[in-house]
Amino acid sequence: MGYRIFTRTWWKKNPDYPDGLEPHAGRQTTIGRAETEAEAVEYCRHWNATHNPGKLSRKAEFDSY
Repeated sequence: MGYRIFTRTWWKKNPDYPDGLEPHAGRQTTIGRAETEAEAVEYCRHWNATHNPGKLSRKAEFDSY
């Protein structure tokens, strides 16, 4: 089993919502792969620590394949 690492946003712009943001799980963009869950967790921790999530809260996650 392997792990796919991806980013996505958790909000989208919508002026009708408070603060102009509507909850929305965005499109997944693959940024890497890992052999073990521990490697995938570390990859996501590092990516999230070195990238500003911005207003739409773009974060790294992973799933298995």
